[in-house]
Amino acid sequence: MNIYDHKPVLENDVFLIREIQKSDFEDLFSVYSDKNALPYFNSDNCDGDIFYYSTREKMNQALAFWKEAYENRWFARLAVEDKILSEVIGTVEFCLRVSDDEFNQSSILRVDVRSDYEVESKLVSVLTLAGSEAAELVGGKNVITKIPVYAVERINAAENAGFKKSDSCLIGKNGYAYDNYWVLSQ
Repeated sequence: MNIYDHKPVLENDVFLIREIQKSDFEDLFSVYSDKNALPYFNSDNCDGDIFYYSTREKMNQALAFWKEAYENRWFARLAVEDKILSEVIGTVEFCLRVSDDEFNQSSILRVDVRSDYEVESKLVSVLTLAGSEAAELVGGKNVITKIPVYAVERINAAENAGFKKSDSCLIGKNGYAYDNYWVLSQ
C-alpha cells in the first residue's frame, strides 16, 4: 500500500494513527505550542521550521503546508489519537529519503507528541505501531527516526520497539551532518 494513494489507518490498543481532520485543530495546536514538547521534535533538514507554532495562524499555515506536501508526495503527516481520551496527542510523519548518504532509501519516521506523552510506555506503543508500517507505506529499505541524547524515555522506547542507534549521520541538503538517528531494520 502506498501512503500517497491511500491514507492508512493504523491502530493498536492505545492509539489510532489516521488522517488529520479539521476537528483536530485545537488538539494539534496544544501539541505544537507546547514548549516542553519542542525539544523532542525532529526538524532536521526542514528549512528552518522547528515545529513550534505559538499562534493559531502559524498552526493553520503548518496544516496547509502539510496538506500541500501530501498532495505533492513530499511527505505524509498523520494524526495520533489517544483512543481512550479521544484526543489527538501528536502526529507522525512518513517520507522516503533520497540521498547520497547512509540513509538513502530509508523511511523517515518523525514522531511529535505532547510533552505529557513523552514517556516510555506511550512512546513504545507509537513507535511500534508506526515503525512497523513505515517502510512499507513509503517504500523504504528500513526506518529511521531521530532521538536526541537527552530523550531517555524515547531512547528506551525505541530500543523496546526494535530500533538500534546508528553511528551514521544524515547529511542534509545544505551539507550539514545530523546525528542521533536510530534504525529499525526490515
